[in-house]
This record gives sequence, structure tokens and C-alpha cells, in this order.
Amino acid sequence: MTILEEIITHKKKEVAERKELKPVRILEQSFYFNSKIVSLKQQLLKPGQSGIIAEFKRRSPSKGIINENASVEGVTEGYIQAGASALSILTDGKFFGGSNDDLTKARKINFSPILRKDFIVDEYQILEAKSIGADAILLIAACLTKIEIEKFAAFTKSLGLEVLLELHDEDELKMISNEVDLIGINNRNLKTFEVDLEISKKMAGKIPSSFTKIAESGIDSPEKIKDLKNYGFKGFLVGEHFMKTSQPEKTCEEFIKQLMN
Repeated sequence: MTILEEIITHKKKEVAERKELKPVRILEQSFYFNSKIVSLKQQLLKPGQSGIIAEFKRRSPSKGIINENASVEGVTEGYIQAGASALSILTDGKFFGGSNDDLTKARKINFSPILRKDFIVDEYQILEAKSIGADAILLIAACLTKIEIEKFAAFTKSLGLEVLLELHDEDELKMISNEVDLIGINNRNLKTFEVDLEISKKMAGKIPSSFTKIAESGIDSPEKIKDLKNYGFKGFLVGEHFMKTSQPEKTCEEFIKQLMN
């Protein structure tokens, strides 16, 4: 069993348990459920943006503990003050050390777009994303069928949220649905967790121009972003490079200063 298969198997059990603990009617009573979102797509397309989607991540299956004791409030507020265009919050607990509370804490003090980063396998999680204050969700082609992507994306849009569809290779191009807003190219193979930045460059020209393109994983220098911009990317998800330092927000600030000069 690959790491991805292990994650998805556990996620399905976890979601079934969460449904019992917090029924949909409870989610719909959340303060954020009827709130208007902050558009991730529009933010990335604004002139003068860094394009950085700064991620809050405590650990990962491939790296283990990255920054176990970081404050989600301090780091995310610092990210936005540093010039990040948006936030990505890992909400998976077992494999990434995150929680729904992390995202809600970030939402309370930030007015930027927030992506809920998790492994979506059920519509319940999309309702959950809306209830905790997310503006966009991630759908991962590697763990969904084309029918599921279309169904989940349409449901997401009906709630007013945006959809980032993550692809990794050319075989997954057929998974693109017109219901999604942004296309992410993950340079990390979710089956082996190996990273190759060339994947984004190879895939860029194969993504229809109507979708906003985001490069994910393996971005650890401003020079790499400047290079990726030449391939039409507007968003750049950076997490581990910031989070592995003692002050992720300060690392982000210095990174963006170099990028924007």
C-alpha cells in the first residue's frame, strides 16, 4: 500500500466518524457558513501580487516533524504581512498534524484567501470546509475519479467556494473539469513523495489557458518562481521551505523581498 492509499483509507474512516459526531445541520449553523468568500483566483490575478500561497504545515509523511509547535495565528498573520497572496492550511491530523481549528484560527485574524488543504473524499468535507472559514478546497486527481471530481467541484461551487484541482502527470489531464477554478501541478509524486520541479514546466503548456495555474512543492528559492512565471504560473504554493525554519513568517518575508526586487 502506498502512502497515498494509506491516507485515503484512513480518511474515509475518519469522515464517517466525523459525520456521526457533527451532523451537517450543525455545520450549517456555523458563523462562516453563509459568509462570502475571498476569491483565491482573483487575488492571484491582481497586478503586483507575489503569487505566494504560504502554507502552514506541522509535519508530513515524507519529512516527519517539520515545525510541531508553531503558532498558526502568529505564522499566518506574519505570512500575510510579509506579502503572501493567500494561505494554505493543512487540516489533516493523522499524517500532517493539522486540524480544522487551525484553519478557523487563521480565518479569524486574516482577510486573505484561505485554501483548505486536505484529502477530499466526501461531500461532507466540502460542507465542513465552508463551516470552518475556507475560501477554496483542494481536489486531488490522484485519489478521485473524473465523475467524483465533477460532482465534488459542482457541489463546491454551489456553496460559493472555489476549487483547486491538483494534477501530477499527463495521464491526469483528462480529469480536468470546467467546474474547477484553478489547476495545480504538484511536483511531488504522492505515491513515492519524490519531487521534480521539471514536472510543472512540462505540464504548463498542456493546461487550457482558461485556468489559473499554480505550481506546488519543491519551490525553495525566488529564482525558481521567476522561472516558473515564464511558463504562465500565477500561484506558487510554498510551505516546507518556510515551516522548517524557527520563524516561518520571517523566512517568508525575506523570500518575498528577494522575489519582488
